Amino acid sequence: MRIRVLGSAAGGGFPQWNCSCPNCSSLRGGSVKARPRTQAQVAVSSGPSSWFLLNASPDLRQQILATPELSVTSSSPGSPISTILLTSAEVDCVMGLLHLREFHPLHIYSTLSVRRILTEENSLFRVLTRSNPPVRWDTLPLDRLIPLVAPSSPSAKDGFFCKAVPLLGGFPDYVSDLLKGSFPPEEAVIGLQLVHKEKRFLYAPSVSGLGEDWQRSVDESDLALLDGTFWKDDELIQAKRSRRTARDMGHLPLSGERGLLKRPFRLGKTKRVIIHINNTNPVLNEESPEHRAVREAGWEIAYDGMEFNL
Repeated sequence: MRIRVLGSAAGGGFPQWNCSCPNCSSLRGGSVKARPRTQAQVAVSSGPSSWFLLNASPDLRQQILATPELSVTSSSPGSPISTILLTSAEVDCVMGLLHLREFHPLHIYSTLSVRRILTEENSLFRVLTRSNPPVRWDTLPLDRLIPLVAPSSPSAKDGFFCKAVPLLGGFPDYVSDLLKGSFPPEEAVIGLQLVHKEKRFLYAPSVSGLGEDWQRSVDESDLALLDGTFWKDDELIQAKRSRRTARDMGHLPLSGERGLLKRPFRLGKTKRVIIHINNTNPVLNEESPEHRAVREAGWEIAYDGMEFNL
């Protein structure tokens, strides 16, 4: 299983176009050791001819064009992208679907609630039905492994499976209260555990920190890309960019006694990497004490173009 990080930042990317925080200003001015980042996007493959996308970021078009393995070529005119798996209906996770509307057959996996939000609540996503054949939707059941089937390998013989791990986050603000009330809350935000030939990879860019099942999923995985959005719970409040805390927004901060870095994960097996890093997060500065603290805690920090092979 090959995992490629196409984008590693939270919404807006880094630098964010309308932000003058110390991180963004320093990156534009060239006075900080940091990497520009596009919005969080991961691609996974069990072979060279077919790729699965985990979510569909607003930066997806440029990310595909910057990745030769995902681009159309004269020798292979069809796109190797066939399947998208969604962790939630948040804008940052689904806007890229509109880049994929160009009459290309697609297969989308999500919880039933996320599918209904995109097909019933938001008419913009009805453009996906223009594909010929139309978009195929499949439901991800919670806490159960199911085979993933790509058009290039229309059977389960490849041994590629997925399990949806409930993360107990909330539905997006744009969803009406009436529709939210009709959905099981555990379907709002999930992690994706992909399994191929006894190797397990967990992708969870939004972790509320509620419950314990997600920690068990981390411990049983060989690689986990986890929510690194904020360093502190009041980060956006301090930056005067929001009145909400990280936890209010469904993100477990990295620091603090109950932060991600202090969680009692099992040592040894799992390579742990933070992704979906907000532009205000000081870990983006590679010379900062926060960056050093993450590395000293045994974690890696995702960047655009990062790759893993399991």
